[in-house]
Amino acid sequence: MGRFRRNMYEDYTSQHFAEYTNDENYNAAYRKVKKLKGFYSHLKVYIIINIIIIVSSITRDSFKGGLDFSGLTEWHTYSTAFFWGIGLLAHGLSVFGSNIFFGQDWEKRKIQKYMEKEAANKNKWE
Repeated sequence: MGRFRRNMYEDYTSQHFAEYTNDENYNAAYRKVKKLKGFYSHLKVYIIINIIIIVSSITRDSFKGGLDFSGLTEWHTYSTAFFWGIGLLAHGLSVFGSNIFFGQDWEKRKIQKYMEKEAANKNKWE
């Protein structure tokens, strides 16, 4: 975001959301939302650009008499998507955290589940 636009936005938020700017929870949530918005913008551009690349590889010889699908089997068609996808994955991990698969309280939930299962098995034979 440009400096002018950022200053304009900060002026607006200081006037209209002054009661929230001192709240640390609000500031943390605001930073998370900005990171999430940045990731989704990155994902949107990734998808659009890679669709353009794939379509252009199909239609590159369309002036000579039709569509040429041989470009779909070439590495250079997908190389941008592959290497950019690695960067997008790293961006996603920075936004969603490294606990994307397990979550923050995954261990607690699993322990609780096994304890409940064990208690149900004990009561089953009584």
